[in-house]
Amino acid sequence: MLFEAKRCGVQFSPPSIVLIYQHAETKKVRKRIIPVRNFSKYSDYSMAAERLKNNPRHRDYLEGVSQSQLEKLHIILRDHMQGFSLEHSLASFHVDPDEDLNKLDDEELARKKGQMDEVFEKNRRLKDDPDFVYDLEVDFSKPTQEKCSWDDESDDEF
Repeated sequence: MLFEAKRCGVQFSPPSIVLIYQHAETKKVRKRIIPVRNFSKYSDYSMAAERLKNNPRHRDYLEGVSQSQLEKLHIILRDHMQGFSLEHSLASFHVDPDEDLNKLDDEELARKKGQMDEVFEKNRRLKDDPDFVYDLEVDFSKPTQEKCSWDDESDDEF
């Protein structure tokens, strides 16, 4: 790998991916602005990210950047084109445990499931890990539940 990606970001005007990279031989840190062409608020972000990563002009620079990172950057660009704020776009990448996933559309649901898979793989313990414990037992304390009026009625009536 001739170039090592250090940081990645977006530029809204004109829509571009900004890459900070270090040349492997000279150790110089440089900035490369990669324009995102033919991308609108209706575009498919995964196809655009794949097209950019496979572009022969940018392939060597983007080799160290994951496909999911490029997809996130394209989602931020697309959300900006749709009129959403940067805070809204960044908040959509966080998985809220209280969020009702049944109310999401298919694309948003797939993105949330992908994020949950990433968190699962990050926290997963394999047999080869040094902190792996076979047959781990964890006692989860049960929260106290509120009493309801219908709980007080006797079950003798049935």
